[in-house]
Amino acid sequence: MTDLPSLRESLDAHGLSAKKSFGQHFLLDLNVTRKIVRLAGPFEGRTVIEVGPGPGGLTRALLESDAGKVVLVEKDPRFLPLLAELDDGSGRMTVVEADALKVREAGLVGPTPAHVVSNLPYNVGTPLLIKWLTGPWLPHALTLMFQKEVAERIVAAPGDDAYGRLAVISQAVCEVRLVMHLPAAAFTPPPKVASAVVHLVPRADRPDAETLKRLERVTAAAFGQRRKMLRSSLKTLGGAALCEAAGIEPDARAEVIDGAGFLRLARALGRV
Repeated sequence: MTDLPSLRESLDAHGLSAKKSFGQHFLLDLNVTRKIVRLAGPFEGRTVIEVGPGPGGLTRALLESDAGKVVLVEKDPRFLPLLAELDDGSGRMTVVEADALKVREAGLVGPTPAHVVSNLPYNVGTPLLIKWLTGPWLPHALTLMFQKEVAERIVAAPGDDAYGRLAVISQAVCEVRLVMHLPAAAFTPPPKVASAVVHLVPRADRPDAETLKRLERVTAAAFGQRRKMLRSSLKTLGGAALCEAAGIEPDARAEVIDGAGFLRLARALGRV
């Protein structure tokens, strides 16, 4: 990849800039993108999906890695010619013009395990994560960049201000770690907030699909009225009776219940 123009030169040559409506902020420092890829790997020849590659800063680092194939899902057709310039003709890189919220990942990578490594567009980061955590296709691992506030919500513990639905669902499905912080100045154009990278590895004891659906219902109700006692916030789902069936104190509030407690509530939901 050393004979390629710099990312900024490529953007200028194609007359491209970030689109605010797509939540685009470009990471042009290849030292940073290579570090993210090191944190995500090793890939050991597996396929990597990248969502929203834009000008291809992270893509270049992925193509330098031990990934077997790199599948790029890009919604913005302006970047397709630029990304095509990264293809060496080996068949290792595939570009799919699609909305990642609608795409079927299994159709892109088949039955083999695959990683997801992405600097996610800010406006779809959380919905994409929920899709991957609760949908039928689960990656081998995910290494994802979010706004710092969202990243902190994913890794938050009970009692933290950031603790809520996203933490409970993420941690029920995966082991999660915040592995990197990036200041706003690292991006072009700089966003108004800092960013952070989260690494998620699916748990061997991941809840089944039905339990996950119930977990979404329970956490929506509990954190939708997080200052209320669970006997009140979960009233439509069984209230005190649901709490007692799950071994949870009905007078407790959602913010102090750990992931195991919420899973007990989700499983009890099918019994009360």
